[in-house]
Amino acid sequence: MSVMLILAALVILAAASQWLAWRWKLPAILLLLIIGILIGPVLGLLEPDKLFGPLLFPAISLAVAVILFEGSLSLDIRELGNLGRVVRRMVSIGALSSWLILAVATRWITGFPWSMAILFGAVIVVSGPTVIGPVLRAARPNDKIRNVLLWESILIDPIGALLAVLVFAGVIAHQGNTGLWTAVTLFFSMLILGLGLGCGAGYGLGRLLRNRAIPDYLHGIVALGAVFIVFAIANSLVHESGLLAVTVMGIWLANMRDVPREHILNFKESLSILLISLLFLLLAARLQLRALAEVLFWGFLLYLVIQFVAQPLKLLLAYDRRELLTWRERALSAWIAPRGIVAAAGAPVYAAQLEAMRYPGAEYFVPLTFAVIILTVLSASFTTRPLARVLRVAEGAPRGVLIIGANPFAMAIAQNLRQWRFRPVLIDDDFHQIREARMQGLETFFGSPVSEAADRELSLVGVGYFLALSTDNARNLVASLRYTPEFGHRAVFTLSDGSHQEKSARRRMARRHRQQYLFAPKATAEELLHRLSSGWSLKITKLSEHFGWEEYRQQFALTGFLPLFLLRGDHLFPFLAGLPENALTPQAGDQIMSLVAAQERKEEQDQQ
Repeated sequence: MSVMLILAALVILAAASQWLAWRWKLPAILLLLIIGILIGPVLGLLEPDKLFGPLLFPAISLAVAVILFEGSLSLDIRELGNLGRVVRRMVSIGALSSWLILAVATRWITGFPWSMAILFGAVIVVSGPTVIGPVLRAARPNDKIRNVLLWESILIDPIGALLAVLVFAGVIAHQGNTGLWTAVTLFFSMLILGLGLGCGAGYGLGRLLRNRAIPDYLHGIVALGAVFIVFAIANSLVHESGLLAVTVMGIWLANMRDVPREHILNFKESLSILLISLLFLLLAARLQLRALAEVLFWGFLLYLVIQFVAQPLKLLLAYDRRELLTWRERALSAWIAPRGIVAAAGAPVYAAQLEAMRYPGAEYFVPLTFAVIILTVLSASFTTRPLARVLRVAEGAPRGVLIIGANPFAMAIAQNLRQWRFRPVLIDDDFHQIREARMQGLETFFGSPVSEAADRELSLVGVGYFLALSTDNARNLVASLRYTPEFGHRAVFTLSDGSHQEKSARRRMARRHRQQYLFAPKATAEELLHRLSSGWSLKITKLSEHFGWEEYRQQFALTGFLPLFLLRGDHLFPFLAGLPENALTPQAGDQIMSLVAAQERKEEQDQQ
């Protein structure tokens, strides 16, 4: 099989694994490991060492650097608040306690030499965003747990890598009788260079982006080049200092004011997903099944130590009386402990050198690492969501609705959504409309939805729907484009502006900018406000077996009605323009919110 065909097949397998994981609601790492083992040791279709030769591990290192940089770009210090103390303790005394516990456990369970057991403990200390992220998305714990674990997972990767390098330097020093001073010097050199180069590179790139010295379409590729060169320079000067440098660089950019990061984040997110997928496929394909089976019991015992000793003790040592975490939130945080890509990528490098130094049992170093990864990921994937529900720290279905505009129609929608126990938040920069909404008891935000103040002050925790109901069509468009990455295309809806009916291409909105239009093709903001001023009003009706959708339509058809929303259980479904009638069929038990003509309202009052 040609090299080109193998590379193309790897990309297809990576994409298919991610898609199947999304469909089946599983962490993609599980499917990637299974497929990697199948195409590698089982079927023999992929031999990464033979395919890439000496370029394999340098490529893996660069990929890990990009992944850590992308994760660190999301670490806004302001989001932590008082939780910063907890995170600092988790990645310092918590990480040290986990390392010592795992080193001792590895020695007792496997019989590895002390130096190799200490190194193995350092390698599997790390968790990482590649595995924490999918677990958090599936389990949906509350915002405090999510922030703590995400910060800890990203910061612990370079810290764990530094720790492993320091321990390995100590192993080499012990083997060669050169003394531990070499290891200590190496550690401080890595720390100083990583922090200095990361801060400098982050500040320099941030200034270029803030001053618009780089065009928007080049932000992603320039940032990627910066990550590569910073990582390469750091590693060439002091071995394994590159991960710390790129992580610090990303955190600096994330917290630097007025730096546009949207294009970098969009580019890096897709690239990181591809790199993570390819890395797990390649690393799993290098495994030896017989060795993996032999160490599976050891891996299970180490998994028990991680879950019931190391991780709980880490959270206990990180406890602070001033922290905001409840005991339930600490309990769930102590349970989530999957191991990820840094451990998987670092283990083969150390194992090869340990085997060259003829350490007994070195051939089990990599299989045991992957056994721990597989078991911890399986545990976190299938137990976290039920445990979060038992502890009552899981987010339910999103109940927040972000509404652009505070005109009378938007306020009427918000009031009816409150009857359904949703939490509408209206945004407008017209103070008179905001004041009227506040007088009605509605939650509001005074300002532009795309302002810096909105980015800084508007909390989107628990918000799952976006409705653009402003009379300003341009504002609806800009706001919907701004919030689509936050909510996803399927949860962003806007009123029609009528441009899609234009025959002239100069006046018709480009297809790539169109959103899901609400209610009906002619349901513009002006038309809806005109109906309200003409006496139409909003009405909520619950369907039953005896009064179904057909009976509902017949009752209101003569006088006129416009269906707006359907409530089914806890889920809100807007009626959309241009969809076939059977795309959203109301059923018995559903509730319908409609804009009903004035004559129908009058007849109801007469009957009463």
